Amino acid sequence: MPTALITGITGQDGRFLADLLHSKGYTIYGLMKGQNNPKLELVQREHPYVEIVEGDLCDLSSLISAVSRVQPDEVYNLAAISFVAMSFNQAELTANVTGTGVLRMLEAIRIVGGSQDNPMKFYQASSSEMFGKVRETPQTEATPFYPRSPYGCAKVFGHDITVNYRESYGLFACSGILFNHESERRGLEFVTRKITNAVARIKLGLQDELVLGNLDSKRDWGYAGDYVKAMWMMLQQPEPDDYVVATGETYSVREFVERAFAAAEIDDWERYVRLDPKFLRPAEVDLLVGDATKAETVLGWKREVSFPELVERMVRHDLAVESAKLS
Repeated sequence: MPTALITGITGQDGRFLADLLHSKGYTIYGLMKGQNNPKLELVQREHPYVEIVEGDLCDLSSLISAVSRVQPDEVYNLAAISFVAMSFNQAELTANVTGTGVLRMLEAIRIVGGSQDNPMKFYQASSSEMFGKVRETPQTEATPFYPRSPYGCAKVFGHDITVNYRESYGLFACSGILFNHESERRGLEFVTRKITNAVARIKLGLQDELVLGNLDSKRDWGYAGDYVKAMWMMLQQPEPDDYVVATGETYSVREFVERAFAAAEIDDWERYVRLDPKFLRPAEVDLLVGDATKAETVLGWKREVSFPELVERMVRHDLAVESAKLS
């Protein structure tokens, strides 16, 4: 029975990945900073098969201790300061966790025993935000990076140091350059879940408006449950490599809003939406769309949930959640 260590276990991807690995018979450990994490109860309730181990991406000794104790076959580094807007206000923290935190985890694996003779396989959660002000469209594994936020810059470091450790020490280390992937488990601070939750509340008469920034930004949106399958597939290959995971389709925030209101059977959506400059980024990323040909060809990965299905699923979930609060 293989053993996996997941950082970022309380996040959307960590929980979906835990579900997937559990279905495959893994023993699963989730790394958590301290035992007073407000989401600890959620993980214990919905994923009781996950054993929590203490560790902090900002503390190398704690990572060495965690890796030594768990002795994982696979390490999935999903933890990050992942809210892009917040990274502008907490740039140093973002760099320390999202960037050099990757270095610390790689170093812990190297010290404990990640080698060609005794491999601990490592997955790094890279991001389409690394492409930023895109040099070509669509973006592939060979597209140069041009990040436009502290978050994107930190992710570039994490990606590059993963390649460096693979080439320098022979670690089985992969990076998945995942484009935007959403779900009903997404945090309310992210624009997609902010939209679907607001639409549900407006439908139920609990909220009057939805306040947003740039409606014209275009993204390649997929379903998180599909994307974690690609993470696992990468670590099952004979050789480590990096892969873009995306749908190849692009939709604007405006189109996401339109579909969300339509899913709630609200036609005149514009009367409920107000724009506020405070939600604009200092440096905007206008367009991201990925080419997942390599992942589809080499891994055999394919997305299953379409963009319309994704939006409808999120709206239905938030309608159910908000309705339950009223009863």
